[in-house]
Amino acid sequence: MKTIAFLLLALTTCFCARVQVFVTQRSSILFFSDAPLEDIKAENKKVESAIDLSSGIIEFRVSMKEFEFDKSLMRQHFNEKYVHTSKYPHAFFRGNVEGLSVQSGQRQVKAVGKLTLHGVTRDVAVAGTLDVQPGSLRIRAKFLLRLEDYEVPRPQLLWQNIAEEVEVTLDLTYKPQ
Repeated sequence: MKTIAFLLLALTTCFCARVQVFVTQRSSILFFSDAPLEDIKAENKKVESAIDLSSGIIEFRVSMKEFEFDKSLMRQHFNEKYVHTSKYPHAFFRGNVEGLSVQSGQRQVKAVGKLTLHGVTRDVAVAGTLDVQPGSLRIRAKFLLRLEDYEVPRPQLLWQNIAEEVEVTLDLTYKPQ
C-alpha cells in the first residue's frame, strides 16, 4: 500500500513538473461602442485567466459587474438591462492558442474556442499578439463582438445609442503559477 501511494505521489510530481501554467497578474478587457449619439466604453481590470504552455489551453473568466464606465447610469443599464449580470454574472472562454511558443520574442497567435456570454456559447477565433519575455507572457488582441450573436438586447427606443457590434480589446500579462 505504501509503495502504491509513493508511486502515485511520484507520478503526480513528475506530471506537475512538466505542466507550465501561467496566470494573469495584470489584465484588462476594454469594450468600445461607436454610436451616433454617444460612444460607450468600459474597462475591466479583474480578469481571471490561465494558460497551460504544454497543451496550449487557455481559459478566461470575466466578472461582468467589474466593468467600469465613465457614467454610473451606463454601468447600471449595462448590468440590469443588457447583460443581466444577476442572471449571467460571468463571461467565459475556453480554447487553444495556435502558434504558441515559449521562446522569447513576439509572434502572431490565434485563440480558437468557445465564448460564453449572456448564457449563449459560440465558437470564436481571435487573432492576437503573444510577447514572451523571461518569466512573463503578454497577450494582446482586438476583435468585434456582435451583440445579437449573444442575445444581448438592444432597446428599440435607444437603437441609435448602442452599436450592433462592440470592439473588444484584450491586454493580458501572465506570470508562472
